[in-house]
Amino acid sequence: MNTMSYRGYTARVELDDRDSIFVGRILGIRSIISFHGTTVAGLRAEFSKAVDEYLAECEGQGLEPERPASGKLLLRVPPEIHGKALVVAQAAGKSLNQWATEVLRRALR
Repeated sequence: MNTMSYRGYTARVELDDRDSIFVGRILGIRSIISFHGTTVAGLRAEFSKAVDEYLAECEGQGLEPERPASGKLLLRVPPEIHGKALVVAQAAGKSLNQWATEVLRRALR
C-alpha cells in the first residue's frame, strides 16, 4: 500500500489506470476525504489542500476535527489470549499495555 502523510493525517494512494490519475483517501477517520492528481506533485498538493480545507471547515463550524488516533485502543480478544498475553507481559516485568505497545511497534516495522 502506498501512503503519504500531512499534518498527522495519512492517505492511501492508488493509480486509477482507466483515468490515468492518482487517487487518494485519508485513512483512520470516519469522514470521507478523497483527492486526486495527475502527477505525484499534484497529488501531494491536492492532499495538503484537502486536509487544510477539512481543518478550516471544522474550525468554521466550531467542531473538533477527527484525528486518526487518540492513543486509546480497545481490543476484544478471546479470554485465553488475554490471559496468555497478561502472563507473558508480567513475566517480562511489564504491564500489559507496555508489552502490547512493544509488540505492535515491532509488527509495524
